[in-house]
Amino acid sequence: MIQKVDHIGIAVRSLEEAMPLYEKALGLKFLKMEEVESQKVRTAFYEAGETHIELLEPTAEDSPIAIFLEKKGEGIHHIAFGTDDVLGQLAQASGEGVRLIHETPIDGAGGKQVAFLHPKSTKGVLTELCSH
Repeated sequence: MIQKVDHIGIAVRSLEEAMPLYEKALGLKFLKMEEVESQKVRTAFYEAGETHIELLEPTAEDSPIAIFLEKKGEGIHHIAFGTDDVLGQLAQASGEGVRLIHETPIDGAGGKQVAFLHPKSTKGVLTELCSH
């Protein structure tokens, strides 16, 4: 089911301000930028070996990332696990008593299907399950 750590999501106030750190200071390879309207966010992806870094900038004051930034400031927002079966993984997690944010996958960045597990059930870590 889970195949790898797909990406780590990092909430930032400004992609323009954050991107030089990842490109110049860390030397990561920029992959793409994308807006995910359903989540009210702009993303920038970087390659870090087999795992990607996803910078997340809010596009609206009521976006989940804007709310996160207001409460916690910039930093790690979530960890995403790549799976070949998001629905099966959700069923497994739910069957073990994990609280689901999404009971069915939604459209995410990169054309992926994504679903989140509530951090209150995952030891404080917002966990994303994703697949192509």
